[in-house]
Amino acid sequence: MKAITYHRYGGPEVLGLQEVEVPAVDESSVLVRVRAAAANPYDWHFMRGEPYFMRLMFGLRAPERTGLGVDFAGVVEAVGRGVTGFAPGDRVYGLCDGAFAEYVACPAADLAIMPATLTFEQAAAVPLAGLTALQGLRDAGQLQAGQRVLIVGASGGVGTFAVQIAKALGAHVTGVCSTPNVAMVRALGADAVIDYTQEDFTHGAQRYDVIFQLGGMESPAACRRALTPQGILVLSSGDSNGRVIGPMNRIMQAALLSPFVGQTLAVLDVKRSRSDLEHLASMIDGGSVKPIVERTLPLREVPEAIRLVEEGHARGKVVISLAGSL
Repeated sequence: MKAITYHRYGGPEVLGLQEVEVPAVDESSVLVRVRAAAANPYDWHFMRGEPYFMRLMFGLRAPERTGLGVDFAGVVEAVGRGVTGFAPGDRVYGLCDGAFAEYVACPAADLAIMPATLTFEQAAAVPLAGLTALQGLRDAGQLQAGQRVLIVGASGGVGTFAVQIAKALGAHVTGVCSTPNVAMVRALGADAVIDYTQEDFTHGAQRYDVIFQLGGMESPAACRRALTPQGILVLSSGDSNGRVIGPMNRIMQAALLSPFVGQTLAVLDVKRSRSDLEHLASMIDGGSVKPIVERTLPLREVPEAIRLVEEGHARGKVVISLAGSL
């Protein structure tokens, strides 16, 4: 099969389309023929080995795993002997390392039947971003109907899901994005939009019950100024100029601040979950959430897809289609 591989850290130029073995299926996994995959910031961090502390876990001088990609949608080809709930021919979506490939052997616990109303390309845009938005708001943020939530980075891959999920949970939603994306974020259902090129939310008069930080350079201390006294700041990502620890700087600041403040400074740890994928599918098929796909590229153009995501200007998701020409 063909797959995107890399054997050294660096920019998109280190990625290549190569012929590799079809992965073996063990007792608890499912072999899926990938029809579409999606690019995430996750991918360029692994490609570059940045922030550098990641290399202590994933290969100091060169990457220990050579595949890239995690989101996918496709058709079940075979199932392990211990797997229930899936059969050959099922249309599924989920998360599996090395998803920029024609086939993946995915743990059954990490995939679900894909939303019936979506194409493979749309479904591939959902898993990691959708889980991050759902778990960040529902679990880490404990968002309740009637509360005010601020989503920093509302036009990105996770942000576009977060706006819609927050509205579905009954919250009053304010999105933060750049000027070109204001109209799109409003169209997704945001009650208010802050253009960060014109206004700094950390110095505004409005206070929020939950702030979900998916972008921006604001520190936890700055974000606290926009929280209610018992509000929750959920740290998922955010931009950083640091190549050694990157956004971990904010996480460490939050850990140091937490014992001394009344607000909750929560670090999101996204879990792969079949039940949450099923919940997202029901929300999508019910019409309350839809994936936003800005661009679709063939497998050979994964380097370009990751470049677009790394630059941080993509609206929604950049998707890889394995239908037709690779």
